Amino acid sequence: MTSPVVTRFAPSPTGFLHIGGARTALFNWLFARHHNGKMLLRIEDTDRQRSTQGAIDAILDGLRWLGLDWEGEPFFQHQHLERHADIAQLLLDSGKAYKCYCTSEELEKMREAAREAGRAASYDGTWRDRDASEAPEGIKPVIRFRSPENGVTTVEDHVQGSVTVSNSELDDLIILRSDGTPTYNLSVVVDDHDMGVTHVIRGDDHLTNAARQSQIYEALDWPVPVFAHIPLIHGSDGAKLSKRHGALGVEAYRDMGYLPPALRNYLVRLGWSHGDEEIISTEQMVEWFGLEAIGKSPARFDFDKLNNLNAHYLRATEDETLVSELKQFWQTSDAFSDLHDKLNPERTDQLQLALAPLKERAKTLIDLSEGASFVFAERPLTLEDGAAKFIDEEARRTLAALCPELEALGKWSLATVEAAIRSFTEQQGLKLGKVAQPLRAALTGTTKSPGIFDVLNILGREETLDRIRDQL
Repeated sequence: MTSPVVTRFAPSPTGFLHIGGARTALFNWLFARHHNGKMLLRIEDTDRQRSTQGAIDAILDGLRWLGLDWEGEPFFQHQHLERHADIAQLLLDSGKAYKCYCTSEELEKMREAAREAGRAASYDGTWRDRDASEAPEGIKPVIRFRSPENGVTTVEDHVQGSVTVSNSELDDLIILRSDGTPTYNLSVVVDDHDMGVTHVIRGDDHLTNAARQSQIYEALDWPVPVFAHIPLIHGSDGAKLSKRHGALGVEAYRDMGYLPPALRNYLVRLGWSHGDEEIISTEQMVEWFGLEAIGKSPARFDFDKLNNLNAHYLRATEDETLVSELKQFWQTSDAFSDLHDKLNPERTDQLQLALAPLKERAKTLIDLSEGASFVFAERPLTLEDGAAKFIDEEARRTLAALCPELEALGKWSLATVEAAIRSFTEQQGLKLGKVAQPLRAALTGTTKSPGIFDVLNILGREETLDRIRDQL
């Protein structure tokens, strides 16, 4: 019987949850869900000086907003340092690690010698076979792992394939510092073992670490987890991802008005594919996801593709659900917090009516918010310069003549207001634009809005007539 799948997402809380980390979390979450397993969350906060509560909160909030939950409580690495140190001592006692008394000056000489010889800076094993009785006074030793000197270490990676490293390229790494604190590679091995992690899915910048960690697993006679190292994300130009490309925190994407399902869909397609499918629901992701479909080449982040995908999700989302999304968006948005404050039951109904025409052109919640702002405009409206040009004396006479036609409507609906305005333009011998442009200016204060008939239907009879009269 095979053991249940356990994955983990293990961010360091020294900054926001960046987009690459979000994709790693998503892949771990999907793989666990696909196999009816569980994803654990480990906060790797052993760097106490750089770890902050603000960063921890940002990571947790970002994961929750994306809809990526985890099993149990978050695991905080710093709470287990004593366990890590005990394992270092176990390796020391078994002869698989040793104390190193090198001074900082000696280590610097080793690095210089390696550079002069054209080799990567590494430790030369000075204390590997020396007796502690030769140790100089006043030097607190570090504990180094006794890495195999000959042969190779092979990582059977489920994305990169079989990756072999010559053991001569891997020096004896420090597993316990002179102050008694463990180093990254030891802590990760101990925590993954203790947490029962079966699959380690992470960025391919950890591929060298996988070789070192495999050696530690084997030295402890612990089972080595399945490794899957996913390529990093690059910018649209192929360069390393930067802020201009999209290397932002997840909260920035929330603030830019993207929907969580759209961002999940976009992230899963960065390096993973299922045939030619582009629009993939979360249910389909869980059903289809597998490590074998992850590519070896870096994915490219493209804002245009993300915008088009988000536009699809906006159009596909029920208007009532979009109202809820907008409410949440406005609560955290400085630019649109005033809309949230004005959202009474009547305005909510008008907003829901406005979404059908608005979402046909919108790509983000910001687009929807800007498009719907005319609903919340306070009377008398302040007209933009472009809109004010359409309210001249001739336009006022036209609007004054239109008011009785609108007042006389028995039923106010999209069909009846359109019929009334078209009838009015024919009677007056006017082109529709001669009525629609000043009407749009009077009702929205702008030159851009949904179709003029939609605007009248959204605002309703009383608000429409009041806004027209304000301009007469």
